[in-house]
Amino acid sequence: MLQFAPLNSAKVYAMHTLICGSMAYDTIMVFPDQFKKHILPEQIHILNVAFLVPEMRREFGGCAGNIAYNLKLLGGDPMIMATVGDDFSTYALRLQKLGLSQAYIRHISGSYTGQAFITTDLDDNQITAFHPGAMSFSEQNSVGDASNVSLGIVSPDGREGMLQHARQFHEAGIPWVFDPGQGMPMFGGDELLRFVEQADYVTVNDYEAQLLQDKTGKKIEELAKGTRAFIVTRGGEGSTIYADGKEIVIPCAKPTAVIDPTGCGDAYRAGLLHGIQQGWDWETTGRLASLLGTIKIASRGGQNHAPTKDELKAQFQQHFGFAVPL
Repeated sequence: MLQFAPLNSAKVYAMHTLICGSMAYDTIMVFPDQFKKHILPEQIHILNVAFLVPEMRREFGGCAGNIAYNLKLLGGDPMIMATVGDDFSTYALRLQKLGLSQAYIRHISGSYTGQAFITTDLDDNQITAFHPGAMSFSEQNSVGDASNVSLGIVSPDGREGMLQHARQFHEAGIPWVFDPGQGMPMFGGDELLRFVEQADYVTVNDYEAQLLQDKTGKKIEELAKGTRAFIVTRGGEGSTIYADGKEIVIPCAKPTAVIDPTGCGDAYRAGLLHGIQQGWDWETTGRLASLLGTIKIASRGGQNHAPTKDELKAQFQQHFGFAVPL
């Protein structure tokens, strides 16, 4: 595909961050009632229900898309490595307008781009169906095809693609972040241990951290010893970064509103990548990541928040009491 020039920015990385992961459309529907009123527990063995959803919206999503979007807001020059389907043209146009490269986005003919269909009721319960589509062919991309890469991340994607890209980053000596997310159930304990051993950095939420410990039989502190940093996010309770033999507690910035958590983790990961790329200390890096997640939660969808750098600097100063060198 065409290589699109980055938008004008005060600072552009000399080297790129390669983001391996999913590109997806999120179709979100709202059922103006409660699921529990329409699902009979004694009849779930013959479940056959339909929900009228007068409110619906379609968002641009996928872990790679969300992370790249946020990293671009920070002035970075991310490159997305993903597989997409025949229906990707609308998303491609968006990436072009944002100045995000499509050089390593591979079209898989005869497939759909990954899609999540989410129905939410008035109690914020959700019923989700996810179609991986072209994600299932992510191993057709190779980290070796990308040039001038100084940092990478392996986020949820096709199983074989995640295994392959992790190995390729490791063999190329490129520092990279392991971000298993919702892809963790695809792997056994030995495979997850191999990911952690190959990765320079690991980031999980608190639920994924527990699942990782259960599957590998190892505590977080033990897993963290083989990494430059092991990051565990805890939602509104902030996050913990295990690095250099220390546990660094990162506070959560207070959101202006809690609207939609979709994509908050991806925003946080963009902050991590930016701080790593810039060589910042973990206290600053973690706080920027936290701030991005907080800003995102105040808007719907994973890519509709658009703070300027000046706004980010001001909010960082307000929340944490010192300046961030954006």
